[in-house]
Amino acid sequence: MNATELRRRWWPRSVRARTALAVASATAVILVGIGWWVHHDVYRQSTQIAEEQAKSQLWSLCERLRQGVVPDSTTTVPYEVVATGRRTAVASGGALRDAYPGTHHVMPTPPTEGVAALIPLTSVRLPVNRDYNPKDIFGIAGGTQRVVTCDIEADELSRDKAAALGVAADARLRVYVVVLPHTAEAITKTTDRLLLGAGLVSVVLIAAVAYFAVRFALRPVEAIRVLTASVTASDPRERVTVPATGHEITALATTINTTLQRLDNAAAQQRRFVADAAHELRSPLTTLLASLEVALAYPERTDWPATATTAARQTRRLHSLAEDLLLLARLDTRTPTAGPETVDLTALASRLTEQYPRSERPLTLTCDSTAPAYAHGNLDEYERLLRNLIDNAARHAAHRIQITIRNQDAWVVLTVHDDGPGVPTEDAERIFERFVRLDDARSRDHGGTGLGLAIARDLAHRHRGTLTLTPRTLGACFRLRLPRAPTPAEK
Repeated sequence: MNATELRRRWWPRSVRARTALAVASATAVILVGIGWWVHHDVYRQSTQIAEEQAKSQLWSLCERLRQGVVPDSTTTVPYEVVATGRRTAVASGGALRDAYPGTHHVMPTPPTEGVAALIPLTSVRLPVNRDYNPKDIFGIAGGTQRVVTCDIEADELSRDKAAALGVAADARLRVYVVVLPHTAEAITKTTDRLLLGAGLVSVVLIAAVAYFAVRFALRPVEAIRVLTASVTASDPRERVTVPATGHEITALATTINTTLQRLDNAAAQQRRFVADAAHELRSPLTTLLASLEVALAYPERTDWPATATTAARQTRRLHSLAEDLLLLARLDTRTPTAGPETVDLTALASRLTEQYPRSERPLTLTCDSTAPAYAHGNLDEYERLLRNLIDNAARHAAHRIQITIRNQDAWVVLTVHDDGPGVPTEDAERIFERFVRLDDARSRDHGGTGLGLAIARDLAHRHRGTLTLTPRTLGACFRLRLPRAPTPAEK
């Protein structure tokens, strides 16, 4: 088992567990940082308190010595008083008396000359006493201790006071008071234990709260998942319940419902498209099959040139319909145009006007433009778009078709206007749907497939343009609007 598989196996999979783990980890890091700061701050402040207590004891001892009184040895604070010209300590108490009983003094003797010293805080290395068995774990023998000191000059003492202290009249005394470390360490250790316990409890509680909070917050998501799982291709009408809370879950539910509605609409459009395509294919196939079957049944009575003409006409219609369906399928895939180029729509419209085949009805087809109009895109697709608009206009025009091209700011506007019966206002958008023909009573053999305008609008959208029907008092006017491209001279 490699490291990735091991991590996947032990790493929690649910969002609830991962969130709880992440929150617990973040909380632990924060608490460790706070605990580290509290540990050092408590130790520092406890040490300062111990130093202040030692200094207070130092001033008290000095005051008693100046009065010629030997301090009490049963004090809790370790201290020692040494003097010049004396081999033993003048007085000692606390742990120092217990650690070095019946010995000479352990603290350094003050110098006989020089100015009296006042050293608030220093360090002294104490000798080792192998026979010393301390009563607690904070024994001071054999270690370096921090002490506060103060010197008392002989001239500060009268002869009687010096005699009472057992020192010479010209002796110098030095008082040492040990700053006890165990108080600060004990307080710090107690604080550390409390912080550790509180931290562990806090991490567990915060992780539990995060777990259940995420679980509660994800209940609507679970409901959305269950309802979404019930959506099938045969019944895509199911919708999720939108919570009334207004938070992110509401936006998610709304987006899912919108997506489901789009899928439902796309599925319905696809089913309608397949049904319409089958219907459109059935008509020419039925005509073609009927004419061929009749010709085969009565070969001697069949007008074979007329039959071949009918078969060719229906085959051309099938071919045109198949091409339109393939083009629509390609447009539905939203594939980008390969190698976009700059096309002069004015030149293209003029060429189509000149080459457009003349119909049985006399039609006047003109193109009005004042300057070249360039647009980015595919030349063949632009030609298909304009040809579909012209073909649609030719089927409905009475006498005239007018193509107009203008450059308007950053757009190229092309209109195709015929003088036919026009389009009712309520059908202005419906005519762009697939297989929609407003003149259902006319012969299908002479009409279009109902895909020309749909293909033209899809091609316009494909080139980031629009195709709309502009209201006119006479006939129908289709307005194509495309982004304008710079002329080759401007590049």
